[in-house]
Amino acid sequence: MVSMKSYGLSLDLACADSYVRKVAKWRSPQAAVIPNFHLPMRSFEVKNRTSSEDIKSVRLITAIKTPYLPDGRFDLEAYDALVNMQIVNGAEGVIVGGTTGEGQLMSWDEHIMLIGHTVNCFGTSIKVIGNTGSNSTREAIHATEQGFAVGMHAALHINPYYGKTSMEGMVSHFESVLPMGPTIIYNVPSRTGQDIPPRVIQTLAQSSNLAGVKECVGNNRVKEYTDKGIVVWSGNDDECHDAKWGYGATGVISVMSNLVPGLVRQLMFGGKNPSLNSKLLPLVKWLFMEPNPIGLNTALAQLGVIRPVFRLPYVPLPLARRVEFVNLVKEIGREHFIGEKDVRLLDDDDFILVKVLQQNPVRNWIKGESPA
Repeated sequence: MVSMKSYGLSLDLACADSYVRKVAKWRSPQAAVIPNFHLPMRSFEVKNRTSSEDIKSVRLITAIKTPYLPDGRFDLEAYDALVNMQIVNGAEGVIVGGTTGEGQLMSWDEHIMLIGHTVNCFGTSIKVIGNTGSNSTREAIHATEQGFAVGMHAALHINPYYGKTSMEGMVSHFESVLPMGPTIIYNVPSRTGQDIPPRVIQTLAQSSNLAGVKECVGNNRVKEYTDKGIVVWSGNDDECHDAKWGYGATGVISVMSNLVPGLVRQLMFGGKNPSLNSKLLPLVKWLFMEPNPIGLNTALAQLGVIRPVFRLPYVPLPLARRVEFVNLVKEIGREHFIGEKDVRLLDDDDFILVKVLQQNPVRNWIKGESPA
């Protein structure tokens, strides 16, 4: 039974509550009632705030490989070891989730997670450049917001591929992402099907956030930019020595440095060295006999620093090519390659090809599917 005293108190509280509601005129938050209200994924107080000038001085950037577990998930233990070996051997930056890192085979959740993981583990020792480019401007904006939110130092952006666009559309695409932070523009017509012409880069160079260009067209294009004071990294391992010492490139964004980071550092820091460059050219030729990263994935597996797991549509090089790599390691010297194990020749049956990520059997069972 409720006492009259308690009942009176309840009435008082109810009256007070009614009074407060009438006087305060409470209103719901704007974000709850305005359609499509945009809450950005990043603030202007992001960690690792880096200037474009900091990025412009970096000479050796490795387009880092992403290793996998047998079920197709990221092998973060192997990944951390790879990044650490780059740091120990003098690399100054890594591209996370680029073509070499197979960003094209990742969901955006995986992609941003890997950028954040790299920043948290290595962001004080090496520049983390996240590949957040897309052929969709909307996706590029969203991914870049997220990338800077998790602390990446700079973004790598490619021009819209496959569908392509006009020169004016290309400029508008890049101008949509440049305000977010330091940006490297990546020109690789062999993959995108469309060159980024110098007039586009010269227009974008008016932005203080343009750190420079990763250029794959050739060293004459490199010189055209460096003569105008635009920073360029060679995107071609076979041309990077001459790009640096003959055409004014700042450095290289390298695939080969996954394997021999110390030797690539010598090419970028030690002055002209045509002898070393010639010594490495057969390795470069071998790496790119098939589209990157097929050769690199095969090589790292045979060096024993990653599991021999491929996400389709990539498959390992055939046996004859794998034999060639073993011989290349012996010719160049095993001590120059990353890892501790002897290089070995893998059989076809040693490789695992992943079509889709394996699902959680318990979740499948709940959904009514067989857990087998």
